[in-house]
Amino acid sequence: MDKDKKNESSETEERLEEAELIEKNGQTVSQNSKHLIHCLSVIGQIEGHYVLAEQNKTTRYEHIIPALVAIEQDRSVEGLLIILNTVGGDVEAGLAIAELISGMKIPTVSLVVGGGHSIGVPLAVSAKRSFIVPTASMTIHPVRMNGTVLGVPQTLSYFDKMQDRIVNFVLRNSNISEADFRRLLTNTQELVMDVGSVIEGDKAVELGLIDSLGSLSDAMECLYAMIEESPKRYE
Repeated sequence: MDKDKKNESSETEERLEEAELIEKNGQTVSQNSKHLIHCLSVIGQIEGHYVLAEQNKTTRYEHIIPALVAIEQDRSVEGLLIILNTVGGDVEAGLAIAELISGMKIPTVSLVVGGGHSIGVPLAVSAKRSFIVPTASMTIHPVRMNGTVLGVPQTLSYFDKMQDRIVNFVLRNSNISEADFRRLLTNTQELVMDVGSVIEGDKAVELGLIDSLGSLSDAMECLYAMIEESPKRYE
């Protein structure tokens, strides 16, 4: 009887922890499935070192980074699915998350739904395989800075270096050419009072920025196949 009570208590605690994970961090782990998959959602604005207003939907990097570390070392988790619908945000924080995802050994698949804007582009291509739904769009524009900007040559040099870091990451993790990506970055004919481009799902695939056009089921099937083809991370 005591064992039954302990088991029930343990199951209740697990359900509460999972509910808290979903509510606070937008994460969930599938239990009764073919493979144990961790779903990580990146939504709203990427929050960095500065806390955004309460009315903003945010993804906090201090939540995502330790979650990625835990996923990578958890022997029970077999794959990571990243759902993206972001308007961008803190460049340093977003690029840090993207670098961590790209360096994971666990099979990873990203799915862009709604939008993958600005720093959401490196996040989308950071997975080993990327998908985008037909109605989603990706906004590509140069690095921006809020707050005081000094009108000195060093500021322009900093912007150039930051932009190169993002461009090089995207080129390493996708099949788009540098010429195409920089053309999209510097386009002055599409956005009103802004520089950059908005590309839809099929165009993103055509350019090689995203691997495939597809929906949730396509992303899941791809992730399952990757899990079954990949060697065990821990022997």
